[in-house]
Amino acid sequence: MLIVGIAGGTGSGKTTVVRKVMEKLPSEQVVVIPQDAYYKDNGHIPLEERQKINFDHPDSLEFTLLIDHIQKLKEGQSIEMPIYSYLTCLRSKETITIKPSRVVLVEGIMILCDSRLREMFDIKVFVDADADDRLGRVIQRDIVERGRSVMMVLERYHETVKPSHLQFIEPTKRYADIIIPGGGDNQVGIGVLVSIIEKHLQEES
Repeated sequence: MLIVGIAGGTGSGKTTVVRKVMEKLPSEQVVVIPQDAYYKDNGHIPLEERQKINFDHPDSLEFTLLIDHIQKLKEGQSIEMPIYSYLTCLRSKETITIKPSRVVLVEGIMILCDSRLREMFDIKVFVDADADDRLGRVIQRDIVERGRSVMMVLERYHETVKPSHLQFIEPTKRYADIIIPGGGDNQVGIGVLVSIIEKHLQEES
């Protein structure tokens, strides 16, 4: 099993990179574990307070569960991956069954923040992008997918997203084996990553 960690700032193009990598590989041999599924369940907190949670701070994630699930996949066991809603800031009662696969892509802004998690990755990738480009993508995504206004997005960006990026996420770039500048538009960088994964699959065959 090859475990690839794909990190990078909010709106850097990580999801696009993951999608393009998966398009090049046999679908039955790859699974994706998004960090976003592992935000802590905050059902004990009123909705108004939940909406103020800093989702760009490592404390918002249940790293222990994510690590446990990756370990189970390595051991050949299936997992029940949580489903998290940004609209309610809660975990769903439903889960998604993920079976072990030859390639596991773990994607998220803070996956390189935890040393235990870093040690589990065979390849560590950091998707890099210009801050203005990232902000543009964040505005578009949060309005469409998370029901937020432009004002709410900008306020959150300046109060939590940008400071957290500089404090927690940008420094993890130094742990990366591969840095992909320009996000999902970098076909060469994505091609290099795909080639490494394909080589691993061939060697395993």
